[in-house]
Amino acid sequence: MDKEKLHSSCGKLRKDYVYFSTMKLFSLNNHSVDFEQSNADAQWLRKSSIFCLILSSSFLLSGCLSLPTTEVKKPENVSTDNIHEKSEPILAPKQQSKVIEVVDLDLWGRLRQNFALRDIKHSRIQKEIKRLQHSPQSFDILIGRAQPFLHHIIEQVEQRAIPAEIALLPAVESGFRPYAYSRNGAAGLWQFMPATGRSLGLEQDWWYDGRRDVLASTEAALSYLLKLNKRFDGDWLHTLAAYNAGGGTVNRAIRKARKKNQPTDFWNLDLPGETDNYVPRLLALTEIINDPGRYGLALPSFPNHTYFSRVASGGQIDLKVAASLANLPLEDLLQLNPGFSRWSTRPEGPHHLLLPNKSVQRFSLALKNLPDDKRLRWQRHKIKNGDNLGKIARKYNVSISAIKQANQLKDNRIRAGKALMIPLSEAVAMSTPSRKLGIPKSRVRYLVRKGDSLFKIARKFHVKIVDLRRWNKVGRYLKPGQRLTVFVNPSRQTT
Repeated sequence: MDKEKLHSSCGKLRKDYVYFSTMKLFSLNNHSVDFEQSNADAQWLRKSSIFCLILSSSFLLSGCLSLPTTEVKKPENVSTDNIHEKSEPILAPKQQSKVIEVVDLDLWGRLRQNFALRDIKHSRIQKEIKRLQHSPQSFDILIGRAQPFLHHIIEQVEQRAIPAEIALLPAVESGFRPYAYSRNGAAGLWQFMPATGRSLGLEQDWWYDGRRDVLASTEAALSYLLKLNKRFDGDWLHTLAAYNAGGGTVNRAIRKARKKNQPTDFWNLDLPGETDNYVPRLLALTEIINDPGRYGLALPSFPNHTYFSRVASGGQIDLKVAASLANLPLEDLLQLNPGFSRWSTRPEGPHHLLLPNKSVQRFSLALKNLPDDKRLRWQRHKIKNGDNLGKIARKYNVSISAIKQANQLKDNRIRAGKALMIPLSEAVAMSTPSRKLGIPKSRVRYLVRKGDSLFKIARKFHVKIVDLRRWNKVGRYLKPGQRLTVFVNPSRQTT
């Protein structure tokens, strides 16, 4: 049989079959059909169609009928990390290709894909949601502060196969403020106490505080969370509670509940009030980010790529010089590099800086052309009779500590005729309001001596009397031997 005739005949039969089926359905719906005749016609059409299909198959098998094939070439340099197949079954003819969709490139979409705790429901979560809804402006500020850091944290969370909700923990801990400093002495995005930070390898000295270092503290926090999670048999609510209150506190609460034959899940444990709110606060933020429109809030679009890059500094460098090389405001540089406590990077390192991606190339090129003697800015001071460190520090508007560190002095003794190197960079840091730069305050424990008063202590540490009272909940009078907590600005301490 001629192939063209075969196609024509089979095509006609298919059209007749479709027409007949349609008319049959139409007739059934109108209750006016001759069933015997329609069944006979239908049987004839089905047999004819089967006959055509058999003939077509024979031609295909014998090679008489061939169809051209097209290879779909994958676009070059296109990542498939954000492409997946639809999980729902696709109702389509068998010859149709599978439908592929591109995942939302917005960072929030990426975050939502790995949420693991969003199905948890509790009245305490709803209470925290209402609190966030009550102040949409504060919510917007909080989310805005997250942008420089969130992509990096999400990447680190994904690498460790941790629930994506953990990437939002700095929002609860520090409000995504890298210079955040609590009255108890916790510091940084992840709010590490000094001892905990040191136990996790976060160095802390006069120059540098690893608890505030964005990269180092994130790695330490996630490692610590995994350790806690293993300790609490994979229960992430117990893990989060332990991160806030300490593993011992949570363990004691669990043992107490078991002795009373009570449930040991997080919601039924007898924990400190702060911890009771801490975990629901994170889950509430997760719920809102999962569906912000439902709660009358909105999220800005964050691109799904890192905000900053790590760039080698080639050794110690003045932070103001680095900002100039990168053509960045000093405040922007400090925001990404909060680990450095002074006017320059630490002599022993880390010898790198975090810079916005847009500034990396400019900084790297300018750094290559920077003479070594321009990396740090110094003034040589020859010591005269009558000089002391306090007098010299006031002259150059720097701290005594800075002079001692720069010249490796163990005490305040100096000798006339010798020379001191004065770090002029600190003068810039001190002349700029600490609030503007985000310079953190240090926690000092002060032992009240005979003759001390709130006025004397406030003047000694350059703080306000009202703050002393607020920090320590004291009245007008102090007793010798009493210990006070004082939060001081390190750059203002000259004695």
